[in-house]
Amino acid sequence: MPAYHSAFLRDTNSRVIGNFGLPPLRTKTRGPSYTLPSLPAGTNDLDIDPDSEYYDILDETLTLFRANTLFRNFEIKGPADRVLIYGILWISECLGKVKPTMSQRDAEKALQTAALDHFALPGDPAFPLNALYQPPRDRQEADTLRGYISQMRQELAMRLIARLYADGTGKPSKWWLSFTKRRFMGKSL
Repeated sequence: MPAYHSAFLRDTNSRVIGNFGLPPLRTKTRGPSYTLPSLPAGTNDLDIDPDSEYYDILDETLTLFRANTLFRNFEIKGPADRVLIYGILWISECLGKVKPTMSQRDAEKALQTAALDHFALPGDPAFPLNALYQPPRDRQEADTLRGYISQMRQELAMRLIARLYADGTGKPSKWWLSFTKRRFMGKSL
């Protein structure tokens, strides 16, 4: 059974730096991404229809995380798949930082701090996926890519917290935390 690929592969209008796509995001975090409209009042973040104009690649990453984490191989079909891979690896790293006894506030602090930490870009010696990603052409592209990935990391961390603590018990979901030790493609950020 093959892994699930991004539905945003059909979107040929989004910008690409190296071979990393920069599709629009529904976010309140500042950054270089084109922003999608905010959700209408009364709409839950967890119930967005994939055909909706509000659905973005981060929603898709959270939806496909658990299924794709089980795969060791992933055939990349385009720039949106590279965004999906990075997002899945980032979620894995976030889950490793959340402990079963953490309150929601402590988890938010830990993940926001991790999201803002310095990280390697494609082409940097410390970047673990250099074989799959092309580096940016120049300094300006590198800065744009760093801003986009930072924006993506912050937004994914916030949405992950909403899913981890969705049951209202004040404890993270054991079902989500069970994926802490799984390594998508045998890699980590």
